Amino acid sequence: MKKIGIIQYENGDSQRLAALLAERLRAAGYEPLPDRVDGAELVVCIGGDGSFLHTLRRFDFPDVPFAGFNTGHLGFFQELGEEDIDYFIKKYESGDYTSQAYRTVEAVIEHEGGSLPVRGLNEIVVRGSGARLCHLKITIGDSFIENFSGDGVVVSTPAGSTAYNYALGGSIVDPRLSLLQLSPIAPVNSAAYRSFTSGILLPPDLGVGLYPVSDMRNRDRETFVSVDGETLPLQGIHSVSVILSEKAVTLLRFKDYSFWNTVKEKLL
Repeated sequence: MKKIGIIQYENGDSQRLAALLAERLRAAGYEPLPDRVDGAELVVCIGGDGSFLHTLRRFDFPDVPFAGFNTGHLGFFQELGEEDIDYFIKKYESGDYTSQAYRTVEAVIEHEGGSLPVRGLNEIVVRGSGARLCHLKITIGDSFIENFSGDGVVVSTPAGSTAYNYALGGSIVDPRLSLLQLSPIAPVNSAAYRSFTSGILLPPDLGVGLYPVSDMRNRDRETFVSVDGETLPLQGIHSVSVILSEKAVTLLRFKDYSFWNTVKEKLL
């Protein structure tokens, strides 16, 4: 029997939809796997975009395609609604869908406790604490770029170009492109500090190095790293090395999906 994992956000709407979907899948000859991805040929995530991102992190970006039912707000990744359950099962059974691959971003964080590899779908954020300035030495590939001062920086994938990056005025990037985007958060330009003020688009073979700078003025200031909105509990960060990964997340699309139609409906 074919098995389909069902992961839902813990609210009433999501749980009710998950139970209904499981019932319809059983009637169609599938075995639903509640809160599981192992052994599944497809995983259905029910919730909002945050739920989808959390599911990827929780199950360590499994090598299985995903489909999404939206019970959240924006629903950029989550294409389907409750009214689409029978439509989804029919289209999946007949193979009448398309696949959309999103390359992930990965980073290695060197900190006082050791070295930590992390992965995200949308972005890696490096910033200071509270309202304090964040000072970073930035490299691209083997080239030193600048000593940045501001609230921090975001390194985003095409998938993340419509998330935090977009709120910062960064470019919307079609997910069929392979690149990273480096965007500043509230950069400072003054007699004391000069920082880049626009997003930088990078080819897939160039990585970004971010090195917190300590001096007499900021030696006590902490630097924080967030991955897809989750701040990591690390102290004494020495460096963050970011690359575009070959690892991709695959979403199945069922409704004559168009990225740019979705951008128009959700963002513009």
